[in-house]
Amino acid sequence: MVDSYLLRAGEARAFFSAQGAECRKWQIGARDLLWSGDEAIWPAISPVLFPTCGWSREGHIRIGDKRHPMPVHGFAAHSFFDAEHIDDSTLRFTLQADAITHAHYPFEFRLALTYRLEAHALSVTCEISNAGSHRMPYAVGLHPGFALDWSAGAHRFIFDEPERSQVPLIAPGGLFSARQRPVPLEGRVLDLTPELFADEALCFLDTRSRAFALGAPDGRLRIEAPDFPHLVLWNRKGGPFLAIESWTGTGDPEGFDGAFFERPSMIHLEPGANRQHHVRYAWEPLGRAVASP
Repeated sequence: MVDSYLLRAGEARAFFSAQGAECRKWQIGARDLLWSGDEAIWPAISPVLFPTCGWSREGHIRIGDKRHPMPVHGFAAHSFFDAEHIDDSTLRFTLQADAITHAHYPFEFRLALTYRLEAHALSVTCEISNAGSHRMPYAVGLHPGFALDWSAGAHRFIFDEPERSQVPLIAPGGLFSARQRPVPLEGRVLDLTPELFADEALCFLDTRSRAFALGAPDGRLRIEAPDFPHLVLWNRKGGPFLAIESWTGTGDPEGFDGAFFERPSMIHLEPGANRQHHVRYAWEPLGRAVASP
């Protein structure tokens, strides 16, 4: 089985693994946009989340009268996808339901990830199809960790619209608490430090913004996520990265004991239907036009 795939566009290169349909490296010239991974901190680089985003209570979901084990963020990141090179700059990965996925998620789904590389951008389209005869609940997300050198100077995260300066507390087991905690968000600008993530991720739910930017000393990363209502920022142990996560759904609320269909923010797909979700990441180095907040 071929496990590694390469896309090219100008000076840009992107490398992918069939396991998890994961982008493992994205570079423009000598600039690495993604972090390289570290088993001691976080071994993943840019996992795909499906059919859940976040944690499920006690590691299970309930469908009808049956409980099914569900890993954090679902099983897509641990699954092997079929791959098809469309051209030098476009790659499509596909995962379909089988006996292994049915143990976790008893639905006839098809998940396709299409990556397109440009000279200064990488776009991703997630397409979910319901090939079964029953309504199908799902959530999908993207979880890339972008390289970030905390010692190199100030970093800031910029929202396109003003957002609430509070985020949910994360309860034991990764569940979403109804309680809130403040974040130092000034209008649209959040100054970043490793200490911000000492109490877990910053989960901005139902954001007004659908585009964001990560400002760094040598440029700016622009993220456009029109089909994802939730944004999560995360770091672990002060590692040299910032995970910028786009989610359509959320983890279970604290105390939730409902069925998977009742989980907040799930998308319900009718039989025979499909739905797409798009994200585009664009790198604007110093020397190109970089707008101020």
